Amino acid sequence: MKFPRNARIFRGQLDAAPFVTVFFLLVLFVILGRHLYAPGVQLELPSTGDLDLPGTDQPTIPVAVTTNAIYYDNQLVSETQFSNQLAAARQKIPQPVTLVVEADREVSYDRLVRLAIIARGAGIYNCQLATKPRVFDSPDAPAQHP
Repeated sequence: MKFPRNARIFRGQLDAAPFVTVFFLLVLFVILGRHLYAPGVQLELPSTGDLDLPGTDQPTIPVAVTTNAIYYDNQLVSETQFSNQLAAARQKIPQPVTLVVEADREVSYDRLVRLAIIARGAGIYNCQLATKPRVFDSPDAPAQHP
């Protein structure tokens, strides 16, 4: 294959149509991408602001709660199913277990108390509420290092 030896640098006028087409496609993908279905349940966890809450060093069992549903092990369950599954999970773990409740900010205190009572019935005496993690330190607060 022969290559031309007298290739010159392009010095003509640049056509903007290909650039506009690519930009239009990018905008179209961004707009349509926002409307795609995302599986799962969206929870709005409460925020603690600048306060760091302690965690636990014990094994944990997570449960997600909305105003009208309980999600355990990635499935929608009733309170009686949750009680039975929680008792079965508790029997598999010999040491003390902590129930981590990922509750939406709209969930009532009454519902959280009912979950704690169900956990007690299953033999779990430690319950912690999950909160939204702090993304970064606020500029006014001094950095805290352990």
